[in-house]
Amino acid sequence: MLYVNDVSVTFNRGTPDCALALDRVTLHLPAGDFVTVIGSNGAGKSTLLNVICGTAEPDSGTIVLAGSDITAVPPHVRARQIGRLFQDPMKGTAPGMTIEENMALAAGLGGWFSAIRRQDRELFRERLSRLGMGLEDRLRSPVGSLSGGQRQALTLMMATFNPPKLLLLDEHTAALDPATAEKVLDITRRMISENSLTCLMITHNMRDALDLGNRTIMMDRGRVIYDAAGDERASLTVADLTERFREAAGREMAVDRIMLER
Repeated sequence: MLYVNDVSVTFNRGTPDCALALDRVTLHLPAGDFVTVIGSNGAGKSTLLNVICGTAEPDSGTIVLAGSDITAVPPHVRARQIGRLFQDPMKGTAPGMTIEENMALAAGLGGWFSAIRRQDRELFRERLSRLGMGLEDRLRSPVGSLSGGQRQALTLMMATFNPPKLLLLDEHTAALDPATAEKVLDITRRMISENSLTCLMITHNMRDALDLGNRTIMMDRGRVIYDAAGDERASLTVADLTERFREAAGREMAVDRIMLER
């Protein structure tokens, strides 16, 4: 489904702040792969997602999605095939619009620019009821009145309303309290499974990196330094991951509370 082939990205080229963000990264995802991505700050995780979305331009290499080379395709065109959630719950929805208007945009109905029919509302209610957050009874409420967890769940529903070829999750639960984060992760797992989505999910939580999906990759200094799947991944512990990092990167991982929780 996704081929990232020998991709490099340099920021601030030609200046004293020049930095190599991605260093000849190659990553292949078969259809249906759910890959968790871990690494210290500055490892290149978000840049990898940005270059796939088209919001960062590669110096070299190619990106192929579902058999089509999208390396030079504008971001707004790629967005028709790629769904993305960010760490900030305020991104991904229009806060001044109602829940049903946001859902209409996700469904391709035009939001406030077209009439929302009764059958549309029934479909929205049915979809929202799956979240278990009571949003199906608040269709006329502005999205700006929702909590962070409710907005992330709604954004996830919108991003998968018409299932994308690829779903990118950029630490989408990091700004939520632990209980809400766990609920959003449960919804995430269910939606990916129900829609057989191909997904890349960045996380700083190493326990989540092993519990979710079928494959885990580790990044450092713009490179993929470890890639685990199958029986190898199933037997890994958080301690094993930190040891793999030390072996591959030649230094200790900066392990913080978030990496070790749960």
